Amino acid sequence: MVGSGEAVSPLNIPAWREFPLRERLREGLGMDVHIDNDAKALALGEAWFGAGRNFSNFLAMVVSTGIGGGVFVDGRLLDGGDGNAGHIGHVIVEPEGADCACGSRGCLEAEASGPAISRRLGADPSTAGVQERRRAGMLVGRAVASAVTLLDLEHVLIGGSVALGFGDEFFDAANMELFERCHLDFSRGVKISPVGLGAEAPLVGAAVVGFRSLGIDARTRSI
Repeated sequence: MVGSGEAVSPLNIPAWREFPLRERLREGLGMDVHIDNDAKALALGEAWFGAGRNFSNFLAMVVSTGIGGGVFVDGRLLDGGDGNAGHIGHVIVEPEGADCACGSRGCLEAEASGPAISRRLGADPSTAGVQERRRAGMLVGRAVASAVTLLDLEHVLIGGSVALGFGDEFFDAANMELFERCHLDFSRGVKISPVGLGAEAPLVGAAVVGFRSLGIDARTRSI
């Protein structure tokens, strides 16, 4: 369960299957520990300190080694049954696309994450040209379009080394794809922008996870 961290099975760490992360950290640190995934933490950080402060309904994403998300609806972070709400990296964007570690094909993470881009290029993602940067942004925009329509979101914030490193080409392509695919009254005009906290967003969010575990609301800062 990601939300509690009692047992975790991250796809990019094959040796960790049902790994008792929270228990091991408690033992090692000698204190209570609360765990959530990095994208949900990012969403909390943006809601409290960053560019999400002005929105009650938004998606925050990490596009990096993996692709994940955290969703605020009606001013509250969605957890889901096992703490995995917001897992936008496994939305299908290319039905006949690359195999994904989750067992499916054509997932956003299998097409636009750092390792996926490395496989496509045979080189580090930092060497990607304009076409590859725009392709990654386009695929992210395609996945975001579905999330925006499904959840009636106001805005989308994206961080992570791939998104921030690819810069304007990535964000321009993502917004163009979103514009092309969202035509309902409530989804038209939604924008994608970089996270307000930059590369530090997940770390700031980790602090907010701690406050949230104490019952302090990440938006109102009230118990």
